[in-house]
Amino acid sequence: MIMSAYQPVTPEIIALLQSAVGADAVTTAPAELQLHAKDQSHHAAHLADVLIYPTRAEQVSSVLKIAHQHCIPVTAWGVGTGLEGSAIPVFGGISISFEKMNQIVKIYADDFQVTVQPGIGHKDLNAILARQGLFFAPDPGANATVGGMLANNASGIRTVKYGASKDNVLKMQVALADGTLIDVGSRSVKQSSGYDLLHLFVGSEGTLGIITEATLKLVPVPSLMSAVVAAFETVEAAVETVVAVRGSGLDPAALELIDAAHCHMLRETEGVDLSDHPTLFMEFHAAHETTLQAGLEAVQAICQEMGALSFRATTDTTERKKLWHARHHSYEIMVRSHPNYHFFIMDVAVPISAYPALIGYVEQLKRESSVIAYMIGHAGDGNIHVEFPFADEAEYERCMVLNGLIIEKALELGGTITGEHGVGMGKAVYMAKEHGPALEVMRAIKQTLDPKGILNPGKLFID
Repeated sequence: MIMSAYQPVTPEIIALLQSAVGADAVTTAPAELQLHAKDQSHHAAHLADVLIYPTRAEQVSSVLKIAHQHCIPVTAWGVGTGLEGSAIPVFGGISISFEKMNQIVKIYADDFQVTVQPGIGHKDLNAILARQGLFFAPDPGANATVGGMLANNASGIRTVKYGASKDNVLKMQVALADGTLIDVGSRSVKQSSGYDLLHLFVGSEGTLGIITEATLKLVPVPSLMSAVVAAFETVEAAVETVVAVRGSGLDPAALELIDAAHCHMLRETEGVDLSDHPTLFMEFHAAHETTLQAGLEAVQAICQEMGALSFRATTDTTERKKLWHARHHSYEIMVRSHPNYHFFIMDVAVPISAYPALIGYVEQLKRESSVIAYMIGHAGDGNIHVEFPFADEAEYERCMVLNGLIIEKALELGGTITGEHGVGMGKAVYMAKEHGPALEVMRAIKQTLDPKGILNPGKLFID
């Protein structure tokens, strides 16, 4: 599907949309369109022609029926926290914002499940679930919507213990390109019936269908939690410690790598007790004090054996929350520390045994180039984010060269072009390199489910 094949959003189309979902749910106000034209990525903004605010799945279905009939592109919008441009309406058309589809449908406390609309933020969801001693484990940091998390297969700091979004969803309702609403998956934890359509849609970034409801797995809020901070002389020592911790049989809920520059910024702006050294943040969950203490003693022994400069563990809730608050806001802190700069953030992931080689390669590139780069990542599952500030086009081009080199290295090490940011616009050029002939199978699936190519065009595939 090429841009010229799409039809314009005419006044007649606007009238059809208003009739289908109500005039109050349809807007062409420039300010509203501008707010939904760009996510948090470095990619350029694109305006949709019309913005829809549905409140229920049937309205999403109606919008898609109109779009399918008239061949108009449709892009779903959660809250705009994406980093690869997945929610940018690059071909204009219709943008569907799920801001008003933000309700909990039902909590199944005895089954450790909840059914939600896609527009609810995961932090908002967890604030409500906490009253029943439950929580939805994936945590990408920002208050991303559940629909956006599933569409992108978001993960975050707790993936090492609880898995990514794909591991924490049981059932979804999905609106197909022609407006048909289907249910995929089941509330049964064990499922062995037919093709796994549930996970076909998870991570498809709105290119195969639009999620309108999801039933999620929940876990009990841990009765005991501890935070660990260990600083090392070099990044290499910190990364080797990651491999040692993962290979020890310990079960950290989070295992993060923070480079020295980030530690400096967090200390100066957030008052966190950190030194200017590569540092590991860890968190452990347990039901019993003896179990938690044994784990802390074991991880302390590993860190000391690997040459840790300092080791600190705390079960104090306030201190632990302060630490993770600083970690979650590291990007905003970095932006404030670099006024007049733009930022390009990339991510890749590799098998944990290859993590030292990957990080060593990034360190080598930093030494050999004149480009500023910071590292922060979910080290426990082999995921690294490299953050490049740039002031002009020339610096941006140098960042993109390093981006390509890091991606190539990750693939060479048996990894992937993106661990959690998704493909979106920026990584599409690398899809063939990673997937080979399997990419044509993906295209065939796309053609079957979306023959007119109206769902989030310009993402995942290079036409």
